[in-house]
Amino acid sequence: MLAEERRKRILELIERDGKVIAKDLAIQFEMSLDSIRRDLTIMEEQGLLQKTYGGAILHGPTPKVRTMPQKESIRYGVGAPHENAISKLAASFIKKNDTVFLGGAGIHYGMLKYLPKDIPYTIVTNSLKIAEHIRTQENISAYLIGGKLREVSSGSMIDCLAMEMMRKFSLDICFLTGGGVNAKGISTSTPEAAAFAQTVSSVAQKVVCLAPHEKIGLEMFMQSIPMEDIDILITDLGAPEKTIQEIKKKKAQIIFADLH
Repeated sequence: MLAEERRKRILELIERDGKVIAKDLAIQFEMSLDSIRRDLTIMEEQGLLQKTYGGAILHGPTPKVRTMPQKESIRYGVGAPHENAISKLAASFIKKNDTVFLGGAGIHYGMLKYLPKDIPYTIVTNSLKIAEHIRTQENISAYLIGGKLREVSSGSMIDCLAMEMMRKFSLDICFLTGGGVNAKGISTSTPEAAAFAQTVSSVAQKVVCLAPHEKIGLEMFMQSIPMEDIDILITDLGAPEKTIQEIKKKKAQIIFADLH
């Protein structure tokens, strides 16, 4: 098969399925993985697709700023497979007697079904929704950060009172996220949310960023945690390859959650 015919077939597959996986294409076309990646690079340069770390997706404009909060039914739904994979992997980092921070994002809510049940540990949260789910777990000591209630679905506290209380804790690990993640770090839509995340990060021994591929490459209004302060970034293979390579230059440890 000629190169142009192969690339035409790749484009047809992306248009049909919304994405392609590089290793699957290598098997299908009986070619090396490097050859397939060269095809995808050429097609990306032609504006036909967008390369991801594991393959490619349809090319399209990506919004740089997103400020509208998610509805509760979306934020606290069952979660997409790649989001659940990230949540499951994140939960596996919790060890016996750890003190852990969970926020009020959907990716944190997704961790609840994967939290260890056979070891004791402590969870500190600023989310009423998260607190309601963990307060009855016998192996978890739960602490709820107080502060002014916000009129958003997460019911999370991020004001000066919440930050002052957060400073009294010492965390083994915190799981942070934001509206956008790029080589600069995590960004969010409000100064208050950014300041609270910075407070959490400052009292944690290990900072883990949870970033589904939709957030990789986006930059929101306020920078919160610089990439240099992030110990581990957990994402999925749908993350844009260009941004992943830029993040790798910051020497960040990147782990890709496996869907299988």
